[in-house]
Amino acid sequence: MFLGSRRIVDGINHMKDLGSQGLARERVEKDKAMFGGRELSGKTLAVIGLGHIGASTAKDAAALGMDVVGYDPGLSVTSALKLPRSIQLADSIVSAVKQADYISINIPYIKGEGGTHGIIGKDVISNFKADAVLLNFARGELVDSEAMKVHLDECNGRYVSDFPDDLLWDHKNSLILPHLGASTEEAEDAAASMAAETIKNFLEKGTIVNSVNFPETSLPDRPENAVRFVCVNQNLPGMLAHITEAFAKANLNILQQINHSRGEIAYNVMDVDITDHDDVLSFKEVQEVITMQEGVLSSRIIFGKAGQGYAKNLMGEYFV
Repeated sequence: MFLGSRRIVDGINHMKDLGSQGLARERVEKDKAMFGGRELSGKTLAVIGLGHIGASTAKDAAALGMDVVGYDPGLSVTSALKLPRSIQLADSIVSAVKQADYISINIPYIKGEGGTHGIIGKDVISNFKADAVLLNFARGELVDSEAMKVHLDECNGRYVSDFPDDLLWDHKNSLILPHLGASTEEAEDAAASMAAETIKNFLEKGTIVNSVNFPETSLPDRPENAVRFVCVNQNLPGMLAHITEAFAKANLNILQQINHSRGEIAYNVMDVDITDHDDVLSFKEVQEVITMQEGVLSSRIIFGKAGQGYAKNLMGEYFV
């Protein structure tokens, strides 16, 4: 946002040019008016996508004295609790950006029908304020480059990103940076630690966080007398009922469960009581019945050694 508020890079290059001519000291005060800008306090930031990064962005912007508008149709309870109290939630991307001085994109890139390719397109960009600054550190394909170029050609807005684009990289109102997000030793250590912890929690507990195509899902720790069952299926009506019915027919009681969906994918985590069921074979038979149901993609039993118990419906064949 600071880079998009004032022409800092242009100012640095200008001073280098003056320095090469021996004029830097003479012009350092006189030329500062060439690179004027605006302050962030009191301006409006639209945050598109309110996951972990979006919520943190909104919180930091509020701390800078900015008004914050957010949009996220899949806002989770966990992310909602991280949002500043003053945030206004919009019902569409267009309504979020209409009065925004700055727009931050924080959504995953999803291909195909109903995906996010070019989601910041002409219909959205045409609603930008003339001097709006678009910040895209998510994915380059989220922005319609041609529509963005038209806006930059006709208005005094800015496009700040770390994704090079053939149409925008050398535009006078574009600032294209190297991908610097995790370029410090500390950030790389933290990212490696977070990745390891994320995989560990998935293998041991079935927990999903920070996924680009699966819903965030977390269930309390598994009771001692239970086996945790994880199922990935197509997000279709009645799927959860079919899965729970299979357990009921095997006389297995579900102690706790959670079902979340994202787009075409649904993810289920269930803790099944095994107090009176010490027959592992019968439990695996239930897993096969569920896995081979139409619409089920894969399943996993979490019990004993982490990473085992995986099964998949592979083109009509049961694969374990």
